[in-house]
Amino acid sequence: MMAALAPPLAAAWDGAWAALARAAPAESLRELLDRYAEPHRAYHTLQHLGECFATLEDVASLAERLDEVRLALWYHDAVYDTRAHDNEERSGALARAAVLSAGGGEEAAERVHALVLATKHTTAPAPRGDARLVVDVDLAILGAPPARFAEYEAQIRREYAWVPEAEFRARRQRVLRSFLERPSIYATTVLRRRLEPRARENLARSLDALAATSRA
Repeated sequence: MMAALAPPLAAAWDGAWAALARAAPAESLRELLDRYAEPHRAYHTLQHLGECFATLEDVASLAERLDEVRLALWYHDAVYDTRAHDNEERSGALARAAVLSAGGGEEAAERVHALVLATKHTTAPAPRGDARLVVDVDLAILGAPPARFAEYEAQIRREYAWVPEAEFRARRQRVLRSFLERPSIYATTVLRRRLEPRARENLARSLDALAATSRA
């Protein structure tokens, strides 16, 4: 099964379990790969995970428990249903169960569960702790180069293809504006310096385009 993964993802999987279990559980990986390959996904795929771990690699020293950060990233979009409102809760439950079944212990399972829930992005994470790192890594796409950000926007639209255009534009504007209105999009200093200016440019440009289309 590991042969099906690109080397960086394979390393991220093994690293996620290094301090939690004697061996990475193959059944959990098979389940995750099936989930991230679901046909309704366009952005929330292994591409997104690969980008998350590429970002994490540069800031791994910020993690208090790097294995748990990696595991939370693996599971943060395990459940992805655009018609549901409890994806993170269900993803977190899967993560908790995986840690417990692998013998990782109750405290570790609860910490990973909490990290997954932080990716709901309803509020900014605490200024310290691993949740801020998980959230920043998940939001790194907002500070991507313009071409990749445009691709991401198109991928999100495909995932919500069932939503009528006018309704999608209104919802999307609310989501993007909520990030743009934060004092800081990123909680970690290094990712704020690296990604914040471009993220704000991307968000402003997208909001302008959505507003222009709404007026047309």
